[in-house]
Amino acid sequence: MPFNILTSRMVEAQVMPGQTLFSQRGAMLAYRGDVRFTPSITGGQGGVRGMIGRRVANEATPLMTVEGQGTVMFGHGGHHVHVIDLVGDTLYVESDRLLAFDGSLRQGTMFLGSQGGVMGMVRGQVTGQGLFTTTLEGHGSAAVMAHGGVLELPIGPGRPVHVDPQAYVAHRGDVRNKLSTAIGWREMVGRGSGEAFQLELSGTGMVYVQASEEKL
Repeated sequence: MPFNILTSRMVEAQVMPGQTLFSQRGAMLAYRGDVRFTPSITGGQGGVRGMIGRRVANEATPLMTVEGQGTVMFGHGGHHVHVIDLVGDTLYVESDRLLAFDGSLRQGTMFLGSQGGVMGMVRGQVTGQGLFTTTLEGHGSAAVMAHGGVLELPIGPGRPVHVDPQAYVAHRGDVRNKLSTAIGWREMVGRGSGEAFQLELSGTGMVYVQASEEKL
């Protein structure tokens, strides 16, 4: 169920019988046809276990289940919207950045410490993510929100990408991330996040970077 980009801040999705779409509550701008919107208890194919995990992880952004037949337009808060198509790989993204996504995608929660140990947890605090992030896995599309548009930066063997943690939006693929300090601890006082910390992503995949350090 691919999304059609209407403007830099709006997308459109076709809803068909037998298919499900999930959207952030308040993201629907308009629709045509016989479309139903109901609060989602589980949110995606993660089921009840995934829902419980997201509650524990404080990743429980309210979701709506979208079903029926018609066309729905999505947007939220005037934020820029970027569409990511998954082909069996995994997307790592903050739940509050998810505007809408295919119901065919499995939604889960990942502990940031599993991708970088203690510094992974520090990274979560620096980026504002907390200790957990949301995962979407499978075949389908997701529309994510960002400030000032999104740049896709490919990550390849021997070609790591360094990102300001607060400009980080999401990443996909077989990617390892490491938070490092760009300056000494004593010099960090009064520094912005990009001057004090850098998020290094290596492996094979893609990182999505927004054109601002402002959180949603």
